[in-house]
Amino acid sequence: MAAVPPPDDPRVLVGTSQADDAGVFLLSPGEALVATVDFFTPVVDDPYLYGAIAAANSLSDIYAMGGEPLFALAVAAFPDDEKILPLLADVMAGAVDKAREAGICIIGGHTVRDKEPKFGLSVTGRVHPEKVWNNRGAKPGDAIVLTKPIGTGIITTAIKWGISPEETTNAAIQSMARLSAGAARAGRKAGIHTATDVTGFGLLGHLIEVLEGSGLAAEIRLKDVPVFPGVRDLMRRRTVAALSARGNFPGSSFLHARFGSPPIPRGAHDNISCQIAKIRVPPLLPKEEVLLLADPQTSGGLLMFVPQERVEALVRALENEGEGAWVIGRTHALPGTGVPCLTVV
Repeated sequence: MAAVPPPDDPRVLVGTSQADDAGVFLLSPGEALVATVDFFTPVVDDPYLYGAIAAANSLSDIYAMGGEPLFALAVAAFPDDEKILPLLADVMAGAVDKAREAGICIIGGHTVRDKEPKFGLSVTGRVHPEKVWNNRGAKPGDAIVLTKPIGTGIITTAIKWGISPEETTNAAIQSMARLSAGAARAGRKAGIHTATDVTGFGLLGHLIEVLEGSGLAAEIRLKDVPVFPGVRDLMRRRTVAALSARGNFPGSSFLHARFGSPPIPRGAHDNISCQIAKIRVPPLLPKEEVLLLADPQTSGGLLMFVPQERVEALVRALENEGEGAWVIGRTHALPGTGVPCLTVV
């Protein structure tokens, strides 16, 4: 998006300047449109679940801005292959059902031929212009609350390699397919300052975006960050991806142990290379723990910033909605250097 010039229309309330989750366009003093688009390659084997997860992921951007979805358009790229193309109907069925759960319809879309399947939604919603949750809205002293565990990038890589335990796989799929509508309702009820959703840039990246947009620093507690079951075990497991589909054979254990690597996606390494200069971590913290915090998420949770006096109300509201509620840290004013910084303790 760096090649796109900043919008000069005064009706654009949120554009590309602060890496927000969606754009916001003013319609009237009491109403604005919020719009987003997102799509990606399959993260699970089941085409129906893939469509549902992709839809939930796209809808999450609307909820993260404090908005309510109105309708969606489907975006699909699929191989023109007689064995694969029919699966697009199952992908669409998953997306339609998830959109229906969100109270909206998919009213159109566009498809192209591509060697690798890709699917997602362009979603339009509405929000009150004075109640937008953007990356500039956090305040000093806010509690930082996360609504879903992290680790889906590692898990989906392990799924592709055929090494993810069933419990871990099921927990991630259930979370990725869950809408953040209830979490957004809880945030509005509790009166949070702002929110963002944790997706491709990982927990660290999306938290840093809010800190930079709001001119703040923050501290998070690693022990309080929720992680899906089995993720840390997967990060210690070495596997040769090209051999994983062959199962166990004589010498396979040696080959995996000697030449394999853990199922940490390339995106986690790319993320941390961009983020490391903006964070401080304990000197003896294992590299795997830092990569876990940078793990790119699919349909991750909402990261909410709430005044300390309202944090208990937010936790109760989230629990009443059946959502997770982990208080992982707090924001504070910038240090003397004036450079936004995130400290992990």
